[in-house]
Amino acid sequence: MKKRYLVTALIILSLLSILIGVQDLSLQGLFFLQEDQVQLLLLSRLPRLISIIVAGMGMSISGLIMQQITQNKFVSPTTAATIDSAKLGILVSLILFSNASPLVKMLISFVFALLGTFLFMGILKKVKLQNTILIPLLGIMLGNIIDSITTFFSYKYDLIQNISSWLQGNFSMVIKGRYELLYISIPLLALAFFYANQFTLAGMGEDFSVNLGLNYNKVVTIGISIVALITALVVITVGRIPFLGLIIPNLVTMYQGDHLKKNIPSTALLGAVFLLFCDILGRVIIFPYEISIGLIVGVLGSFIFLYMLMRRGTR
Repeated sequence: MKKRYLVTALIILSLLSILIGVQDLSLQGLFFLQEDQVQLLLLSRLPRLISIIVAGMGMSISGLIMQQITQNKFVSPTTAATIDSAKLGILVSLILFSNASPLVKMLISFVFALLGTFLFMGILKKVKLQNTILIPLLGIMLGNIIDSITTFFSYKYDLIQNISSWLQGNFSMVIKGRYELLYISIPLLALAFFYANQFTLAGMGEDFSVNLGLNYNKVVTIGISIVALITALVVITVGRIPFLGLIIPNLVTMYQGDHLKKNIPSTALLGAVFLLFCDILGRVIIFPYEISIGLIVGVLGSFIFLYMLMRRGTR
């Protein structure tokens, strides 16, 4: 998968994203520094574009790390209860710390996402499933249980509308001052690249990696922590984006193999391109109204996921 093609697509889609909107953005107005045009660009369009790119890269890399650690191509934050656990963490923060800052809510969401992912990994160790399809299905079942708990307490405390609207997955409310937490994902992506070789060794199994001198538990903990923190950042900022961490790493590895360090740049670029394409699609289908990014990604991602399941099942 040629990186230059992905970079070109990212640049083209970025320009389209900046220009598309209910309020017209004039290049001529920007050139002559018209105040309303400059404010529209700096306060709305650029923050939205940056948040899409960072979220797409972060969730895609998270899926790549999880698939490597679990040795399963169908595991991701969506199918390992990570997103559902982060959602429960947000509900807890709304109930117990309703006036807390977004940073505090993000930390609470991170703790729950981390615990939920470790619970999933612990179940895998106990069950020791060999079927690659049953493992993500087990994660989906665990996620549904956690989601049902979230729904129950949302109804009990009359927060069902709050939690539903918050986690719908929508970039329309992203403006300056409401997306900067996503910047924390950038050093996390750099950390993932730094530990890429260790994640590759961990993906060969605990016994094999320990024999090679790798501190398996430490590397797995670092990997899961990166995934949980990125997931919490994305969920608290823009909401739930399903399937992104599942389909993008699979599409990249189909062309480039399983070399993790080599795949990280391509996975990040393709994730940003795909999410940006889905966002633009959601903005133009019923223009001037907008379809949430979670719905667009969910529809396209579910079809790709089903295709991968059927392809794997026929082998």
